[in-house]
Amino acid sequence: MSHPRLTLRDITARPVVLKLKRPVVARIATITDWPIILIDLTTEEGIVGRSYLEPYVVKSMRYLVPALADLGAMLKGRTVAPAELFEASRKSLHFVGYEGLSMIAASGLDMAAWDALAKAANMPLCVLLGGSVGPVKAYNSNGLWLRAPEAVAEEAIELRDEGGFTGLKLRLGRERPADDLATIAAVRKAVGDEMRLMVDFNQGLNLAEALHRCQAIDGHGLEWIEEPIVYDNLDGLAQLTAELKTPIQIGENFYGPREMHKAVQKKACDLVMPDFMRIGGVSGWMRAAAIAGAAGIPMSTHLYPEVAAHVMRATETAHWLEWQDWADPVLQRPYEIKDGLLHIPDDPGVGLEWNDDAVAAHQMR
Repeated sequence: MSHPRLTLRDITARPVVLKLKRPVVARIATITDWPIILIDLTTEEGIVGRSYLEPYVVKSMRYLVPALADLGAMLKGRTVAPAELFEASRKSLHFVGYEGLSMIAASGLDMAAWDALAKAANMPLCVLLGGSVGPVKAYNSNGLWLRAPEAVAEEAIELRDEGGFTGLKLRLGRERPADDLATIAAVRKAVGDEMRLMVDFNQGLNLAEALHRCQAIDGHGLEWIEEPIVYDNLDGLAQLTAELKTPIQIGENFYGPREMHKAVQKKACDLVMPDFMRIGGVSGWMRAAAIAGAAGIPMSTHLYPEVAAHVMRATETAHWLEWQDWADPVLQRPYEIKDGLLHIPDDPGVGLEWNDDAVAAHQMR
């Protein structure tokens, strides 16, 4: 089977800022405005690969948008071969460092390149990667931030009913540990014992606090405890992993597959959940998935549910997809959620098309 050869013409990156329906209220930050960078990789053959980045901090787009434009200029005329473009992008920023904004920019380019390649092959991305079109198990991560227990319990019912979810994630790290325990109890009462509950401390504890507070929730039947301490304290995470019955989940801050390999070697977690803008886009994910597969570690996704669904169909230890609809306002056709499953459309590529009216209304000037 032969596929059309694609030649990169240019990259357009547009910064958009959306208001969150349910603002992020975590121990380390409150976020009301959500930044999104829309990426269009245009080829000489007329195929456009699309992806987006969600870099958390609005002002970070002032650096990422020019970086993506620079990558487009540097790679103009190159064949759209994702592995080669990703390597060239990273090496061009070698002296800046492979982590941080360098990896985020390279990851955005990589996801767009894979989308273009799958479109040229007239295949959904999951099929190009060796999988098939089908549903992916998802949990709802759209809310359940640090609010009063009763308010969180009421919202849990709303989130469950948004798509028949069987899993929900709530955030912990309130000033009083008793309030976290009360929140877990209130949510459990509201949604029932069959609901799978994940909890996330968003790196809000020091190790001493984590040893105390994680022990207190260890017998509550939780699916996992996520990032209780700062992400790079692998020794502390290894101690927690060894002492707790509840699985420890980390990974959204792995900058590339090698960082995940270090964590696995140190036994710093039971579960991993890489983020696409940090792990290295689709290319980085697939390399990380091989590490997780070899170690037998369940692998979940972080943000980017559309591309996430495709790679999960080709991931050996696929676990849970994190569902967040924060980018939906700028998408022409958001993916469908039904009975707790995200359904991949049988379209070439990832299936991202921009809602131009919404983009124009929210584009950062």
